[in-house]
Amino acid sequence: MSSSDDIERARDLIAGAHRITVLTGAGVSTDSGIPDFRGPQGVWTKNPAAELIWNFDNYRADPEVRRAAWQDRVEHPMFTARPGRAHEALAALERSGKLVALLTQNIDELHQAAGSSADSVVELHGTNHHTVCLTCGAVAPMADALERVRAGDDDPECERCGGVLKATTIMFGEMLDMDVLSRARDAALGCDLFLAVGTSLGVHPAAGLVDLASAAGADVVIVNAEPTPYDRLAAVVLRDGISEVLPAIVPG
Repeated sequence: MSSSDDIERARDLIAGAHRITVLTGAGVSTDSGIPDFRGPQGVWTKNPAAELIWNFDNYRADPEVRRAAWQDRVEHPMFTARPGRAHEALAALERSGKLVALLTQNIDELHQAAGSSADSVVELHGTNHHTVCLTCGAVAPMADALERVRAGDDDPECERCGGVLKATTIMFGEMLDMDVLSRARDAALGCDLFLAVGTSLGVHPAAGLVDLASAAGADVVIVNAEPTPYDRLAAVVLRDGISEVLPAIVPG
């Protein structure tokens, strides 16, 4: 548990900042019923083989991998989850006028559901709420594909050309969208406070945004249950439950 002094220090830094960039990870959504990946009870911590499903080359080449991925999607709590207090606190931060950008590694769109604007949210790893065809590039709602899976199609094809469908997310082995990454870097360089919430800061290039912000002179505040490689750069590190501490330190 963080001390009251640490919480007060984080609150003061955020209150005194004028340009805040936020980076969120899976820990922001765990209280909404969406499991994280690398935490002590994370999906890949408990079952490392599950990570192989989300390798792009495996997914594109192997129908069995796609079938496993589609089964995972159709059963995933993401599609019925509701925003939590952490999402709502960050939407309030935007309304305060201090937010430069809300950078997220999450693919669940819960920030938008909580009221964060599409203009402020930068989805570094894409979104799981749409599909894209790997042949013709057609984009469609994920709900349409999931309906077909529930009806018995275990590897739904593109309805336009018959190509392989995947979520509009960044899988292992895929490059991040360079325009999205450029916007994220600009937000890190243009803030006076960088707030990292619920992320292990173990995945690059997202994690490297902390370095960029710190080197440009921004204060860094980290809120995460487990230690991160960037704690040494932070003015304050808070280990408390995200849904409790974030509303306490972020002005509404």
